Amino acid sequence: MTNIKEMLQPKLHAQSRQFFSLLALTLATVAIGLTMVASASAVDAFKETSNAAAIFLKQGGYALIGLTFMLIISNLSMDIMRRFAMLGLFVTMGAQAATVLIGQEINGNRNWLSFGAFGVQPSEFLKLGLIVALSLQLSQLTGYPEDDDPIWRRVWLFSAVSVGMVAVLSKDMGSGIIMVVLLLGLYLIAGIKTSHIMTIIIAGLAAAVFLVTSSASRRVRFDAWLNPEAADPMGVNWQFEKGTWALASGGIFGTGLGRSKLKWSWIPEVENDFIFAIIGEELGLIGALLVVALFLALGLVMFNIARLQTDPFNRNLVVGVMFWIVIQAFINMGVVVGLFPVLGVTLPLISAGGSSLIASLMAIGVVLAVERDRAANLGRRR
Repeated sequence: MTNIKEMLQPKLHAQSRQFFSLLALTLATVAIGLTMVASASAVDAFKETSNAAAIFLKQGGYALIGLTFMLIISNLSMDIMRRFAMLGLFVTMGAQAATVLIGQEINGNRNWLSFGAFGVQPSEFLKLGLIVALSLQLSQLTGYPEDDDPIWRRVWLFSAVSVGMVAVLSKDMGSGIIMVVLLLGLYLIAGIKTSHIMTIIIAGLAAAVFLVTSSASRRVRFDAWLNPEAADPMGVNWQFEKGTWALASGGIFGTGLGRSKLKWSWIPEVENDFIFAIIGEELGLIGALLVVALFLALGLVMFNIARLQTDPFNRNLVVGVMFWIVIQAFINMGVVVGLFPVLGVTLPLISAGGSSLIASLMAIGVVLAVERDRAANLGRRR
């Protein structure tokens, strides 16, 4: 088995253009994220700790951990991923179950496990666990119903239990929506029947309606999103409204890096869910479009990597990660500009938060491993 020293040693020789493109885009996005976290969090960090760089330094540490994991995972063989796929799912599902039972509740969501001064959000790692394990299950489809039906039943069971723990029991509807989207991407690439997809979509919409109407806070937020011009005595639209101010004040070229006015305690979670608003304010429309272009490029590179795969397990892995990273990014940005109600999802690779950043970089590492495996096999065939 590959030892730790071999996994930590980068295998960059004879890699494909897609490998280096994805690596470069990832590093660029993380660099922009660290820069914007440093700017967006300075005021809140100084108020809380008297150190304006406190949140940035913590995020920098998370980035180093995430990049290390990305490097290790990118060097793993696909055989190792197959061998430990189901174990990874059971571990992450177990962590999410522990969160439901003993997790810490923040902003109405019970989605954190606390370890002293540190907190972990298991749902972020459960996304990756689902992608790897279900990619393996779906790669075993044969096209014969008698063989495939048991596989689909297992896949739907793991999917339903995982989404239920996150969206219903932990009350994290935003993460639940992201999980449903990435699961639909996996189902589609695996060749699910159209009738089954329609059933899942209808069931998902019904579940979303139930989750919104069964929670007073969700119902108020949804009503405020539908009627942004209505009176808002409870300040439900405060975050979105001030985020819009930030975007509008940025203009074409922005106010300048570090010169945001709305980060002065006007926008809650400014370095997390609403960091795109500060990007628009300080870097302007050009900076905001650059971030949009980065995620489009990440999606296109991963799509091209998936297209080149001949192994269904490898292809499924890339598609799952692609749907997760790209769709979550555009949902986050859509929330900031008012296309969606506030869902509490981060901007991948950019927002402050250790679990999100580390899990996203681990997922990118999986895609890099897939492409490295393809390039290595091509070299041997030649």
